[in-house]
Amino acid sequence: MEKIEKKFSYIKYFILLVSSLIIWKIIDSPGILNTIMNILKPFVWAFIIAFVLNSLLTILELNFSLKRWMNIIIVYIIFYGIIVLAITIITPRVIESMLNIGKEIPNYAHMTQEWLSRVPDYLMEIDNYGLIDFIQSTINDLFSRLGDGISIIIDRTLMQVISITSLLINFILGSFISIYMLMDKEYFAKNLTRLIYAIFPVKKADWIIELASDTNEAFSKFLVGKLLDSLIIGVLCFIGCNILGIKYATLISIIVGITNMIPYFGPFIGMIPSVIITLFDRPLKALIVLIFIFILQQFDGWYLGPKILGGRVGVKPFWIMLSILIGGGFFGMWGMLFAVPITAVIKNILQKYIIKQHEKKGVTLNNK
Repeated sequence: MEKIEKKFSYIKYFILLVSSLIIWKIIDSPGILNTIMNILKPFVWAFIIAFVLNSLLTILELNFSLKRWMNIIIVYIIFYGIIVLAITIITPRVIESMLNIGKEIPNYAHMTQEWLSRVPDYLMEIDNYGLIDFIQSTINDLFSRLGDGISIIIDRTLMQVISITSLLINFILGSFISIYMLMDKEYFAKNLTRLIYAIFPVKKADWIIELASDTNEAFSKFLVGKLLDSLIIGVLCFIGCNILGIKYATLISIIVGITNMIPYFGPFIGMIPSVIITLFDRPLKALIVLIFIFILQQFDGWYLGPKILGGRVGVKPFWIMLSILIGGGFFGMWGMLFAVPITAVIKNILQKYIIKQHEKKGVTLNNK
């Protein structure tokens, strides 16, 4: 046993030595950090892709008695099929819609000014506080900001398209690496577990493995499930908007689908720009869009979401809303997106800590 413990300590010293050399090299040559990051980018993409697709692979393996490589082929056909659909059909329509909105904003602004100029005289007489003038100036400012915002978005989009080559290369390399990660996922999990137990004491290693398991469950259950849920809602929104004859149906369905990833607040965040976009075209259609999206979100909240996500996330609505507000305040849209699974992990850690402390103190939870 003593020899084994010495070997484990040697491993620790070896890792410490390697880490020290890497840190020294980074300090000595700052440019090497960018080189390391560029080398790791395909592997980061590989991990993200493998993590997202692993849930679909698990479903296929549970329901179909096919060999793993056949299930992986099916998963990647679906994965690349969605990407090809987005690049060839969805993206050009969204860009075209944004360009059209940018071109039509001056016309919408002129129409709004004409409508405000026809305000009845009796309303002008009772408006002692200049409310109508304030509304008119606010709307004019809004249209001006929208025009500038659309132009900025289009310019940034074009710049991103120009500089997308390296991102695309890393993504393609990552997708190929992810195939091997999924093919041998048990091998990687087993060896990572062995390494953790080799480096850390048993109790600490148990805690790390348990934390990793809880994190994986929280993220895979919520993020992957919510991604599928939002994809279905986006498709249903697109179909519904086309049936109702709504202009910019593709752009609206993309907005609704993406914002649907955010619990509670997402539906309202997606509803507002969708109604405004339709309001530019026809005010009556804007009301129809408002009612349609509201019904669609109710269907998602009461039926589709619970079916896909398996009911509850394990966190009370109050903590979900608080975590979303905190995450959004500090990290924007990404913070709102990851707030719920992170909160679920923190909740599990605190819950286990409290139970352990109560057991040490002889406290009976059922009586407290």
